[in-house]
Amino acid sequence: MTVAGLMQQRDLAIIDIIRFAAAAHPTREIVSRNVDEPLWRYDYARCFTRVAQAANMLAAHGVKSGDRVSSLAWNAHRHFELFFAVPGIGAVLHTANPRLPDEHLIFTINHAASRVLLLDRNMAEIVERIRDRLETVEHVIMLSDAERSLPGYTGYEQAIADQPKIFEWPRFSENSGAFLCYTSGTTGDPKGVLYSHRSVVLHGMAGGLSGAMGFSAFDVVMPCQSLYHATAWGLPFAGAINGVKFVLPCDKYDGASLQELISSEGVTFSGGVPTIWTMYLDHLARTGGNPETLKRVIIGGSAVPRDMAVAFDRLGVTVQQIWGMTETSPLGVVSTPTPALAELGRDDEQEQIWTRQGRMQFGIEIEIVDEDGAPLPHDGEASGALLVRGPWVLERYFRSDVSACDADGWFDTGDIATIDRFGFMRITDRKKDVIKSGGEWISSIDLENAAAGCPGVKVAAVVGVHHPKWEERPILLVEPLEGADLTESAITDYLASRIAKWWLPDRILFGPVPMTATGKIDKKVIRDAHRDILRG
Repeated sequence: MTVAGLMQQRDLAIIDIIRFAAAAHPTREIVSRNVDEPLWRYDYARCFTRVAQAANMLAAHGVKSGDRVSSLAWNAHRHFELFFAVPGIGAVLHTANPRLPDEHLIFTINHAASRVLLLDRNMAEIVERIRDRLETVEHVIMLSDAERSLPGYTGYEQAIADQPKIFEWPRFSENSGAFLCYTSGTTGDPKGVLYSHRSVVLHGMAGGLSGAMGFSAFDVVMPCQSLYHATAWGLPFAGAINGVKFVLPCDKYDGASLQELISSEGVTFSGGVPTIWTMYLDHLARTGGNPETLKRVIIGGSAVPRDMAVAFDRLGVTVQQIWGMTETSPLGVVSTPTPALAELGRDDEQEQIWTRQGRMQFGIEIEIVDEDGAPLPHDGEASGALLVRGPWVLERYFRSDVSACDADGWFDTGDIATIDRFGFMRITDRKKDVIKSGGEWISSIDLENAAAGCPGVKVAAVVGVHHPKWEERPILLVEPLEGADLTESAITDYLASRIAKWWLPDRILFGPVPMTATGKIDKKVIRDAHRDILRG
């Protein structure tokens, strides 16, 4: 029989993160771009005051514990405030994804049954299209100052102006819902993942550890991953816990805009999907610029092309890969070095980090299994279905009574992966994207990474399509950088020395690469458009 511990029982609560930041780092800045407004600059102390005003405003609109509130907003300070105000009163913030098709966006807001919708000014066109089909929304508030609110909308600044600057924050179970994030839903309706206060706080604490993002109060963090996508990979919480300075870019992710913020605000750390950094590196190459204060970039959403990591390394910027998904809050693994890797020498250490998604993190278990569910060796060679479990991993989807995990609590991610002796995991493909050609497997991810390194390539996408002899063969869709002069033969010549001959794509196409609402390559659209290209 165990013996009960004699420590205080205090539930973990998201509001305590910003309360702590305001007390321990009151003058640390938060700088924000906004839609059609001047740059906003304040500190954690004032932010906490405005969070209280926002909470009072929501309560005045009838929002109570357990209610859902939806946001349609970018990476800006008012959206950041909602990340604490909404869960702080016991409600749930549904961060709606504006890049979803209208039908999916309507579904998520109705499925969440949100009572209040808060939107950035340039989201008004979307809201006007769908407003009559939102079944539960009672109030719509524009995240702008009073002067810039559009007719028919209450302005956020106007709404909080006369609200008290103190709020009596309630205490409730740490297992209460806090954030509702939906999968991108490329097939079927999106699925809701309901994060709890406990999962968010633990995830935030783990995200700042040295084996993950390694934050300190000296860091200046610019999240380029969207706040509406899995809470920007938990950066608002991991950063505030560590007292970082935040620089919020709103919706401006082009290379010139990011470089301006990096230079003017001294950004040391940023994160986002590979396409953002392709544009940023292209901007530096065209202008002869350099990253100045930027020291680390964390990249996720899809595998990092090796040439991108090399390019950043030459500029003195460390690249870290991250793997996760909405269902894992999303931290799964992060590619950070270890003493065992350092013993291999710098070249081998970098190769290991650049070619793998990351290593095991405390708080989340990973495993690979074969088709029968038997564990596979962690030798870096055996590949199998990737399973995860832990305190910030989904147990079941919102409004579902069926567990999404097996009897032992493992969640099947849908990825195929290897795990090596150092604990590093490498995604080799999605189950649905792996290409079987003549009985042999081709990794679409490895082929994409090779193609992405070809000069002039902005995005490379590989899918398998039907072949009358070989069952499946790869085709490659390339979106060139602006002004690049790319040809099929140039890409084939580039790939010839980098991959096995039988991996070479049967066709190379040029054009825009379709993306999902979360910034990943939409391979379903590509397959549907070109499924018969190799027939006959």
